[in-house]
Amino acid sequence: MKAAALNEIKKELSLRDIDEVTALCLRLARYKKENKELLSYLLFESQDEAGYITHIKEELDEQFEALPSANVYFVKKGLRRILRLANKQIKYSAMPNTEVEVRVHFCSNIKKRGISLSSSPVLANMYAMQLRKIDAALSKLPDDLQYDYAHDIESLQVK
Repeated sequence: MKAAALNEIKKELSLRDIDEVTALCLRLARYKKENKELLSYLLFESQDEAGYITHIKEELDEQFEALPSANVYFVKKGLRRILRLANKQIKYSAMPNTEVEVRVHFCSNIKKRGISLSSSPVLANMYAMQLRKIDAALSKLPDDLQYDYAHDIESLQVK
């Protein structure tokens, strides 16, 4: 089965009545956990973006607390898991300021925990990629917000 284009889906949904659209949304949410999470964000958390960012930061902090520090291999696996969680939450929001704040928080947690980036090229590349993504998201923000984040980002640079 070939999926219809987004524009076609939009037209078709506009022709349906509200009860039918509600039923379609609920059916869609039933099949994938990610769909249900996105729908939950859109319905309950999108109105309070600051609260959503705080919630994400708390989740990331909990994950960093549970991160093993004995073996570089397990640190890499743990950081990838944390990064997957952060990327999913960023994708739900789709707002550049949320992306910048979450990625800055992720990188600052790496610095704060004293994770050695020089011990593994994978860790160094992961960190560098996050800095590039921060810069890309930062360019989408207005100048005054870019200035507000400049100090935080400057402290994250690897020396």
